[in-house]
Amino acid sequence: MRSISLGTKGRFELVVESRHLANQFKDIILPPIFATPMMILVMENAALNAVREFLDPGETALGTRIDVSHIAATPLGHRVHAEAEVVMVEGRRIEFRVAAWDEAEEIGRGTHERTVVDLSRMTESLAKKRRA
Repeated sequence: MRSISLGTKGRFELVVESRHLANQFKDIILPPIFATPMMILVMENAALNAVREFLDPGETALGTRIDVSHIAATPLGHRVHAEAEVVMVEGRRIEFRVAAWDEAEEIGRGTHERTVVDLSRMTESLAKKRRA
């Protein structure tokens, strides 16, 4: 991993489809609104996009912690985008400030942490776990 400057930013967006709705994840009686797990997905992808160019071949940055508030509902068909900003780098651990918006307003905010990992070591670890 190359050095990552504080303030480095990333972005990710998607259009809310039926597969992104809360009533697909929880109780079918929920209204057709953007699900919190999908908002988190958008935030995590923004964070990964912020640091992707600093990763060495064979590395990735896995999500290890998230603390967010989902503060506004988003209807089907709206475009949602998230932004992530690097606020701390400590060794292989990277902390981000994250926020998401739909076409009308901010819908969520919080913090997210990712850890840079070597994919070959992770693959070996998973293989050992499968054999156990």
